[in-house]
Amino acid sequence: MHVLVVHNRYSSAQPSGENVVVDQEVGLLRAAGHRVEVFERRSDDIAARSLLGKAAVPLLVPWNPAVRTELTARLRTERPDVVHVHNVFPLLSPAVLAACADAGVPAVATLHNYTQVCPPGTLKRDGVTCTECVGSAAALPAVRHGCYRNSRLATVPLAVSLSVNRRRWWSGVERFFCVSATQRDVLVGAGMPAERLAVKHNFVPDPGACRAGAGEHLLYLGRLAEAKGVRLLMAAWDEIAADGGVGVPLVVAGAGPLEREVAAWAAGRDDVRYVGLYDAAQCRQALARSVAVVAPSMAMETFGLVVAEAMAAGVPAVAAGHGAFVEIVEDGVTGLLHRPGDAASLASRLRRITAEPARNQEMGQAARRRYEQGFSPAVGLERLVEGYRTAIAGRSGGGDSPPPVGDGRTGSRRVHPGERDGGSR
Repeated sequence: MHVLVVHNRYSSAQPSGENVVVDQEVGLLRAAGHRVEVFERRSDDIAARSLLGKAAVPLLVPWNPAVRTELTARLRTERPDVVHVHNVFPLLSPAVLAACADAGVPAVATLHNYTQVCPPGTLKRDGVTCTECVGSAAALPAVRHGCYRNSRLATVPLAVSLSVNRRRWWSGVERFFCVSATQRDVLVGAGMPAERLAVKHNFVPDPGACRAGAGEHLLYLGRLAEAKGVRLLMAAWDEIAADGGVGVPLVVAGAGPLEREVAAWAAGRDDVRYVGLYDAAQCRQALARSVAVVAPSMAMETFGLVVAEAMAAGVPAVAAGHGAFVEIVEDGVTGLLHRPGDAASLASRLRRITAEPARNQEMGQAARRRYEQGFSPAVGLERLVEGYRTAIAGRSGGGDSPPPVGDGRTGSRRVHPGERDGGSR
C-alpha cells in the first residue's frame, strides 16, 4: 500500500505525544513493507519567518491556499492509495482535504484531541470540563473566554477554522480514527457521522524488557502544564510528605510552562527529583524502574500514551478517573483511578500503589497483558491497515465523492464528473 502521511509537527521545545505517534506509525508501516511518504510542516520554522510572515500565520489557520496547490500537485504526481491526515494546525490547515478531493485520493484522519468540536481541543476551561462549543456551529464561547492561550485574539483563527471547515471535515474524510471510545462518544454526541468514526487506540513499541522487582520511584512523565495535573500532583505529594512519605521518591520528567515552578518546588527535597526532559532511551529506563506511573490530568484525555508505555513495561498506573483513562486502566486490576481534580484522592491512590508490593506486581503483570491485547505494534498495524482499506473501499464504492478507479501506482484513473470541483471554496 502507498500511503502519504500529512502532519504539522509541534514545537520540539516541548514533548509531543502526537509527533511520537506519527513517527511510530510511519516506522511501523514501512517495516511491514508499505510505501510511506510524508508531507509536513514544522511549527519550529515559524521562528525563522520575518515579522510579516509571523503576523500572517493566524490567517493560514483556517485556510492555506499554497498548501492546497502544493499537495494537489504532489498527489497527482505520486498517486498514493490513501492520505493519512494528523495535525493540520497552524501551517497546513484543512486545505489538505481540498487537495485530496482535487486529486481524487481518499483521506483518513486521526483525531488526537477534540479540535473538531472545541477550538483548543481540550474540552477544558478554568480547570474544569467545558462543552459550551460542542455542537455549536460558531464556537463563539471559546472566543469570548479566550480559551486558546488565554487570548481572545489567538482563539479567533481556531474558532473560524472550526466553523467554516466543519462540513469539509465531515464530508471530506472517509474514515476518522478516534484514539479511544470515550473520544468517539463525545464526537458522535456532537453530531459527527458515527459510521465514519472508528476506534483505533495508539500503539506502543515493545520496550523489550519488563520491570524487574518492585521499582524504585513513582514517575510523572509528560508536559509540565496545568491541564496535565502537575499542580494537583504537587499538592498531593505535599500531603503525602507531611504524613511521612511513601518510601520512594517522585521523579518528574518533562518540560513546559510550569517548568520553573516545578524545579523550585523540587529544589532541596530528597523525596522529589526533577530531571528535566528525558530522551526516548531515558524514558524507557525510567518507566522500567517505576513503582507506578502517575497521570493526574485535569483534561479529558483522548488517550494516555504514557500509561500505555508503562503497561508495555509491566508497570501499573495511577490515573485520573475520566476521559480515556477509564477504558485504558481497569481500576484495581491494571492500576488505580483517582477522583479527577482531587488531591486527597490522588494522595490516597499513591499511598495504596506503593504500600502493597505483591499486589503492585500483580497489577503490573495484568498491565502487560492488557498492552499485548490492545496496544502492541501487531494490533496497531492490523487496525491501521484495516482503516485504510475501509476508506479506499468506501471511496471506490460510491461515498460522498466517488473516486477515480486505479491501483494507486500506475497513474491510470477514471475521474468522476465534477470531482475536480470537489474541493473548491
